[in-house]
Amino acid sequence: MPGQTAQAPAGKATAGDERRRSAAPLLKGAAVLGAAAIVSKLLGTLQKIPLQNMAGDKVFGIYNAVYPLYILILTLASAGVPIAVSKFVSERAALGRYDEAKRVFGIAALTLFVSGAVFCAALYLSADGLAAAMGVREAGAAIRSVSFALLVVPVMAALRGYFQGLGDMVPTAVSQVAEQAVRVATMIALLLVYLHIGAADGRIAAGATFGSVAGAASGLAVLLPYWARRGRESEHAGISKPEAGAREPAGRILRQFVLYALPICLGTIVMPMVALVDTFTIPRSLGASGMSEHDAVYAFGVYNRGLPLVQLVSLVATSMSAALVPAIAEAALHGRRELIRVRTELAVRFTWLIGLAASFGLAVAAKPLNVMFFASAEGTFTMATLAFTALFSAVNVVSGSVLQGTGAVAVPARNLLIAAALKLAGNLVLVPLWGIQGAAVSAVVAFAAASALNVAALRRATGARFAVGRDALRPLLACGALCGAVALVLYGGAPLLAAVAPALAPRLQSTLLALVGVAVGAAVYAAALFRAGAVTRRELEAAPGFGARALPWLVRLRLLRP
Repeated sequence: MPGQTAQAPAGKATAGDERRRSAAPLLKGAAVLGAAAIVSKLLGTLQKIPLQNMAGDKVFGIYNAVYPLYILILTLASAGVPIAVSKFVSERAALGRYDEAKRVFGIAALTLFVSGAVFCAALYLSADGLAAAMGVREAGAAIRSVSFALLVVPVMAALRGYFQGLGDMVPTAVSQVAEQAVRVATMIALLLVYLHIGAADGRIAAGATFGSVAGAASGLAVLLPYWARRGRESEHAGISKPEAGAREPAGRILRQFVLYALPICLGTIVMPMVALVDTFTIPRSLGASGMSEHDAVYAFGVYNRGLPLVQLVSLVATSMSAALVPAIAEAALHGRRELIRVRTELAVRFTWLIGLAASFGLAVAAKPLNVMFFASAEGTFTMATLAFTALFSAVNVVSGSVLQGTGAVAVPARNLLIAAALKLAGNLVLVPLWGIQGAAVSAVVAFAAASALNVAALRRATGARFAVGRDALRPLLACGALCGAVALVLYGGAPLLAAVAPALAPRLQSTLLALVGVAVGAAVYAAALFRAGAVTRRELEAAPGFGARALPWLVRLRLLRP
């Protein structure tokens, strides 16, 4: 009958219904993993603040000398593992070959345990030599302490990949959060114990790094009940029995696994290499310029004060823009070049605007933020300089993700290698001249170069266009308003607080000034952006996750036109 032809017969699903049903679990899984990643990264970033507060800048310096080395070795031992295991497990599960999926995991887990044990032994035995090469001889105990995590993390990575391959993202998400929570709790507990007994700085740093071992063990422990429950469910359903037919040789599976995981590993070791440059150059360069080892390690700790705030800003910026990256990959899959261009411009512009405000805000409020988080104003100028790496690292991460979405997987890694070379050269030249301030300048230059190269590659790959007036001049004018507002709060609020509450502790006073200054600066910056036309209503409507309910408020405040 007319008017009923568009309806599907009762009991039958349309193709669109099927697509929506198949997409829903994927979207839900991605949301679960994304939320867990944000929580775990937040915990991992913020745990450095109590470490410095409790143990001081020298222990903080030792910890930050060791941790990039651990991350690099860990990446070599297990990077690409979850993705590779997930791919091979999902392929076999899709064919109903669940026994083969378990076998893939078993082969991967055994191989990774062996490789992790080899890396653990190498790191443990070479700890003192590596510490001497860094110019931080007290770091030997911390290197030995963290090496034991390599016995656990690779196997945990394989198990996470197994669950992801079966479409179950919850075990990975829960284990990520548990790993970071236990890591932070263990670090703080050991700090309290070692500080109470008056342990040496090297031993205190070793206690802090041992948190990574305890965290990894807890992450694996959380996954094991999920593994056992899935095994019981498989037996109950009768799907765990070996399938009929020839089994794929283990050697062939292993070869395919390595060939798939190796390029991912090579692409992911670049970022730890950038951090490792500081570990092997800053303390030694400071020592070569006349500092004692104690003072050089202490200064390295002061230098690292600014990095947790930068990492936090980068995390917020990239999380807000992350919704655009899968959309770009989808557009690339369907060959919709104009849509790719529009979404690329949105991703880069929003990240640029967020990072720009964060960098200027951190730079202007560096002194009260330094006192607020780290109890003293030491290294404030270095922290203010490092603030601008927040802008360029956020643009670098988002532009690199977009490039990967368009298929240019190797380009971001190549550009980061260039950044690492620039960081190395900058440290060698500038640290002997300017101390840790030279390291901060070289960091800004290195990340600015990487982000500029990524954006240039994006323009060639997608045709994205960025206007100087709208994308640079207007936001910079808005940043001028932000800086004025923050400065007014800081320099006007300090005497006001001194008059109203003269007994207020300096750290609490700095905390109040910093929080109010950041809030006022953010509000002024947003208002200036809208009033200057740097952000339009159409762009906000096109941005995923902004929410239609926010637009009427902006119109009511006369920041957007109706």
